[in-house]
Amino acid sequence: MAESVWTRAHTPPRENLTRAQVVRAAIDLLDEEGLAGLSMRKLGAKLSVAAPTLYWHVQTKDDLLEYALDAVYAEIDVPGPELAGWRGAVTLFAHSMRSTIIRHPWLPAVINQRISAGPNAMALSSHGLAIFRAAGFTGRDSEKALSAVISYVLGNAGSEVAWRTMVKESGKSAHEWTDEALARALPAAEAFPEIEDMLVQRGRDDPYALLDQTFTFGLESLLDGFAARLPA
Repeated sequence: MAESVWTRAHTPPRENLTRAQVVRAAIDLLDEEGLAGLSMRKLGAKLSVAAPTLYWHVQTKDDLLEYALDAVYAEIDVPGPELAGWRGAVTLFAHSMRSTIIRHPWLPAVINQRISAGPNAMALSSHGLAIFRAAGFTGRDSEKALSAVISYVLGNAGSEVAWRTMVKESGKSAHEWTDEALARALPAAEAFPEIEDMLVQRGRDDPYALLDQTFTFGLESLLDGFAARLPA
C-alpha cells in the first residue's frame, strides 16, 4: 500500500503560498470540473503561480487529493449524542454528509479510491463511533453500525450526484429531463401496470423533493433496524 501523505516527513515550503490555499483552490477546481479537470497546470493557473511551485506543498496529485478529501471531511457535522440523542445525532450526521457530497460531486469516487488517515477523517470516525456507543452498541457493533450509515449515504448520494451531473450536462431542467425519461419508459411499462402507475406518479412529483423523501425513508428504516437490535 502506498505511503500516506499524513505519515510522511515534509520539506518546508519556500513560497508565501500556503498548503491550505493550494488545497482550497484544488477543491474549488474539483467542484467546477471534476476529477478529470484537476491538474497541476490548471491549479497553478488558478493560483497565478507556475505549476512547479505547487510541488513545494504537495508532492503528487494523489497527495493533493488526500489533503482535499480531509479538508472536506471537516464540513461534515457530527453532533454529540448528548445534544440530540443517538438517533437525532445519526440523522443530522447523515444529512450533513449527504449535503457535503452534493456540494462536492467528486467526493464518492475519491473516498472509494483511498483510505484517509487525516485528522478530520479520524475525528469524524471517532465522533461517529461515540454516537453508537452512547446508543448502547458494544464491541465491533458500533463500528459496523457507523459503517452501515456511511455506506448508505455514499451509495444514495453517489447515485444522486450522478443523476444531477447527467441533468446538468443535458442542458435541461430536472423536470424536463424527468419528463423526457418517463416518456421513453412508459411504453415499455404498459405490460406491467404497477410499474406504469409508479412512473405516472413519479411524473407528478418534484424530482428534488422525491430525492429528499427517498433518502429520509431509507435512513429512518436503517435507524429503525438499529433500534430493534439494541438491548431493551
